Amino acid sequence: MERVGDATTPAGRSRAVPRWTWGFALYALLSLVHIVALAADADEIAGPTKLLLMPALAIGVLWGGRGTRWGTPATLLFAAIALSWLGDGASWFFPMLPELPVMLACFGLAHLAYIWLFWRVIPRRALPPWTLVYALWWGILLAVLWPQLGALTVAVAAYGVVLGGTAAAAARVSPLVATGGALFLASDTLLAFRLFVESTPDAVSPLVMLTYTAGQGLIAAGVLQEVRRR
Repeated sequence: MERVGDATTPAGRSRAVPRWTWGFALYALLSLVHIVALAADADEIAGPTKLLLMPALAIGVLWGGRGTRWGTPATLLFAAIALSWLGDGASWFFPMLPELPVMLACFGLAHLAYIWLFWRVIPRRALPPWTLVYALWWGILLAVLWPQLGALTVAVAAYGVVLGGTAAAAARVSPLVATGGALFLASDTLLAFRLFVESTPDAVSPLVMLTYTAGQGLIAAGVLQEVRRR
């Protein structure tokens, strides 16, 4: 008789962690180190590890994509990761430019790549009605932050559109990608309060990066899952 959960049985193998996910181990480790460093105010560790996050995620995607054909999904996913890396290190890569506008521009382009990927390349279903909540989120967030935005009002409003668009479009792919998109949105929402609302506690910073790294990781893993399924 077959034993339930036995690793030697087909049923057992179906429950095992797929080998293609092993490549995300380095990304997960670096994310943990970075978040702990932020919580401990260890800037000498938090700074370098932040710049290593997206390269580590790219390594995980390369490992997970072995045996699949390089196509539009991989191109867009790597473009989004690369643009996110530039956004993470805006002050380091572009020291002569103001950090926040450059960061918004880099992440805005990353979100456009994600939207194209989710909406046009790997969608599995129509846009769920519940994603209208993201339009409500955009309106409320803009109304709350409006007095503090000043010259950045238009840039932040435009960024909110593509951020909400990514979260909504992610819901057309799979629950894994949809969760990643929602976490990415949660991360940038917390970051917006951290940047523009003075009363926001410093303790929010680790939570910003926890939701960011989890969101990016789930998006990447979900896209790979779709590519391998197809």
